[in-house]
Amino acid sequence: MSEKSISSSAPQPHWRADLEASLVVFLVALPLSLGIAVASGAPVVAGIIAAVVGGIVGGLVGGAPLQVTGPAAGLTAVVAGLVAEHGWRTTCLITVLAGVVQIGFGLTRVARAALAISPAVVHGMLAGIGLTIVVGQLHVLLGADSRSSALESLLHLPGQVLDLHTTSALLGLGTIALNLLWPRVVPYLGPLGAVPAPLASVTLMTLVSLPYTVGRVDLPSNLFAAVHLPEVPAGGWVPIGVGVLTVALVASVETLLSAVAVDKMHEGGRADLDRELIGQGSANILSGLAGGLPVTGVIVRSATNVRAGAKTKWSAVLHAVWVALFSVVLVAVVRQIPLSVLAGLLVVIGVGLVNLGHLRSAHRHGEAAVWVVTLAGVLMLNLLEGVLLGIVVALGYAARRSILARVEVIAPLEEPSPWRVILAGTITFISLPRLARRLGTVPAGAPVKLDLEVDYLDQAASEHVLDWVEEHRRTGGTVTVREQGAPVLSEVVGGGPLAHGRVLDDGPPASVAPWNHGRLPLGEPQHRAGLLSPLLSGVSTFHERLAPRLRGVLHGLREQQSPGTLFITCADSRVVPNVITHSGPGDLFTVRNVGNLVPVRPSDPGDSTLAAVEYAVGVLGVTTIAVCGHSGCGAMGALLEPADRPGGALTGWLTHAEDSLASFRAAQDEVDRELARGGAGDVSRLAEVNVVVQLDHLMEHPLVRRRVQAGELELVGMFFDIGSAEVRVLEPDTGEFSLPVGV
Repeated sequence: MSEKSISSSAPQPHWRADLEASLVVFLVALPLSLGIAVASGAPVVAGIIAAVVGGIVGGLVGGAPLQVTGPAAGLTAVVAGLVAEHGWRTTCLITVLAGVVQIGFGLTRVARAALAISPAVVHGMLAGIGLTIVVGQLHVLLGADSRSSALESLLHLPGQVLDLHTTSALLGLGTIALNLLWPRVVPYLGPLGAVPAPLASVTLMTLVSLPYTVGRVDLPSNLFAAVHLPEVPAGGWVPIGVGVLTVALVASVETLLSAVAVDKMHEGGRADLDRELIGQGSANILSGLAGGLPVTGVIVRSATNVRAGAKTKWSAVLHAVWVALFSVVLVAVVRQIPLSVLAGLLVVIGVGLVNLGHLRSAHRHGEAAVWVVTLAGVLMLNLLEGVLLGIVVALGYAARRSILARVEVIAPLEEPSPWRVILAGTITFISLPRLARRLGTVPAGAPVKLDLEVDYLDQAASEHVLDWVEEHRRTGGTVTVREQGAPVLSEVVGGGPLAHGRVLDDGPPASVAPWNHGRLPLGEPQHRAGLLSPLLSGVSTFHERLAPRLRGVLHGLREQQSPGTLFITCADSRVVPNVITHSGPGDLFTVRNVGNLVPVRPSDPGDSTLAAVEYAVGVLGVTTIAVCGHSGCGAMGALLEPADRPGGALTGWLTHAEDSLASFRAAQDEVDRELARGGAGDVSRLAEVNVVVQLDHLMEHPLVRRRVQAGELELVGMFFDIGSAEVRVLEPDTGEFSLPVGV
């Protein structure tokens, strides 16, 4: 290939998409940067500096290309407290040092570890920050100054309502209303609908405010002269160190959460989180040195960037350039913005941080108290103490779950059904009092099923369980022990996993373990005699273990099915479609026959395989048909050795595979005319050829061919190697079967 053709096929730069996205992000970032600076008690120019430095440095150095860096509402309460305690110039020094700590985080590759913080703590922290912003900015909205703490703001809010500045209050309320209503009126605004709600509300309410005397943004005419450089304090390094760690941790966690969320919003490459922390630290160092606010990766601007069509890091960089140009060229315009309008905008942002969906999710996981405690701590104390309280409560819940195992005793509904004892989780000596108490409720002489779903049994717990089993049998009772989890007790009893007591180590064994596995030989019969015993025992296990988990799914499927795949495979008992495809009820419309064959001409007018194909494609509307062969296939062996066929219906059925045998023979003669026939290798090779031929048979069906040609249906060939437990997929270009990408 020529050099010219290579260069012409290279991807073109995405400059137009990035340019358009950068303008949209700029329109969102400008009012937010000003409002956050005002809410933080910092000079207004600090918000602009942070937006410019964060956007450029974070974009160029960071590892999350589509994430936008700038001043964040999540740090507002932290910065406001630092400014009140240490002054603005020392706060700038704290920002610089926090950046150094963040670079240390990135170089030591601890980014993923930061994500180990409980989501309930993070979401509770954000909700607490949001409420802190709301109660503080309500005072500004009503025409007064913000208070030093959320608690003080709450206590003085009723008096402020009675002494409000009417014009400021109306402007602030108007800003809130416009932010809420703007998305609903956008469809009727034509080209104006492209203007983001924050910019639209600030612009309109600023125009309305021009005839009135209200407090406005105090932006100096000369921005460079207004820059405040960091100042080294004379003493008090302990509280400064606490402030540095607080800013570094909060900024890092917010950045990482935002980066992970942005990754889920686009199909590009994943973010390098460690490099992103290095970029954020670099941005904070330069922002602090230039007199700017601390910065983080912010989800509002980042989400806007992705939705606006950004493709590379240059969108984030360019948005910062537009902020700088606007602030320098149009200082007079910025100075007309009322403070109450920015306060109204921040109230909307603060309320948005209080996501009750996060509380509901935490409640479902039993961690609602963590969310509430963190929120209350941030609101009533300060951010660091609130987060520490939340972490302590989260660790308490984790410890409680770890040391308090599930011990459940279920009495039978009627005699002579057995009692059920379920032990699950990690069982140690700490659980022995409760374990002994629960086991003591089982009547002497009663039949018992002991189900073990444990991942660890310490010596005290295992000895107690085995002693109880032996004692219960001495009183005339029976105990059947079933290991549904890892073979923990097997190792204690036999010095290692017992062959006939082995269960699957991964996944829910009760759903896939063969009938002859999963029970421990502790001296009792495994089940009652009879040919139906394994089947009925399996049904019993289904009702005990899987039915409660599947009932909700099956209830939703009770009226109709809508599978996406028709799965045609062999009747061989070792091929379990839902296991090898990791699917569940309602996913596969399965057809099983001897040899996974698809007749070209039906053997009789009511051929069931073709009827299933027509129903799946024509009625259910499946989008995929998979034909799956397997190693060691008896049907393929019978094809290779006609003398071994039992006759009867099987001989007639295998005529649908004669094309497969002919193709196999032709390929075999072409490769090696001396190759012996009938070996295990030949059976597998014929099974692979048979899959290809049956796909051709499918394409001869008019309905299937029409749907495939219309791009509405795709055919897939698969081969299951039983010995290696590998599922291979047919590569149409090469005709070879290989493992899927990523396996």
